[in-house]
Amino acid sequence: MTSTLRLALVQEASAPDADVNRARLGELVGRAADAAEGGPVDLVVLPEAYARDFGKPGSDVSGAAEPLDGPFATALDKAAGEHGTTVVAGMFETGEDPARPFNTLVLRGAARAEYRKIHLYDSFGYRESDRLTAGPLTPCVVDIDGWGVGLMTCYDLRFPELARALVDAGAEVLVVPAAWVAGPRKVDHWRTLLRARAIENTVFVAAAGQPGPRYSGHSTIVDPLGDVLVDAGEEAAIVAATLERAVLEEARRTNPSLANRRL
Repeated sequence: MTSTLRLALVQEASAPDADVNRARLGELVGRAADAAEGGPVDLVVLPEAYARDFGKPGSDVSGAAEPLDGPFATALDKAAGEHGTTVVAGMFETGEDPARPFNTLVLRGAARAEYRKIHLYDSFGYRESDRLTAGPLTPCVVDIDGWGVGLMTCYDLRFPELARALVDAGAEVLVVPAAWVAGPRKVDHWRTLLRARAIENTVFVAAAGQPGPRYSGHSTIVDPLGDVLVDAGEEAAIVAATLERAVLEEARRTNPSLANRRL
């Protein structure tokens, strides 16, 4: 168990050309791996659907789907190894229904995991479930340098029961890659929900979004008492912060809501 976890968020737009996105991985991960003060980054977080953009609303993304040993996940693993870090990024993964792949987070490096998005974005006029398949309900928590890291994707953030299930499974950090579509109130919702998930669960929350103008940007890291450690703004950026276990422990002493629950 380590006393700190250094995180970097890559707020970068994905192109509709998967080859372009894959070719940029090494450079982006390299920049992010050196972004934190005090030492190398332990975890680099890229946005949802980084492997290939969603395209226009309702677009068929099945042609962009890949297996977990395909070109994108292989390139992600290579970038993580070359830069001595762990990396998580979003892709479309082939599944049982060829027409409706999974919206999957792939984590590669010192740790390995996959998380298939549970809550599909059937909201604000969108119908993600028309083109994608929802993942299984099992919470995904990964050990990274002794820290429990729980994975969520974008719209999952609006469902507090998933965040609580991840915390019950040992998460101390919630990582949320996203492509949070821009629009009225959307940045306010994003910021409010990130802070709420952190405060109600006394955990760190680290969320990497795609930038404006199409998406909302504002990749953010929040501490367990709701203080914002970094906010990337709207434009493309790489931001980083060091998470302190002492801050987590003090927050849980100050606000012992997890211990005080009555089920």
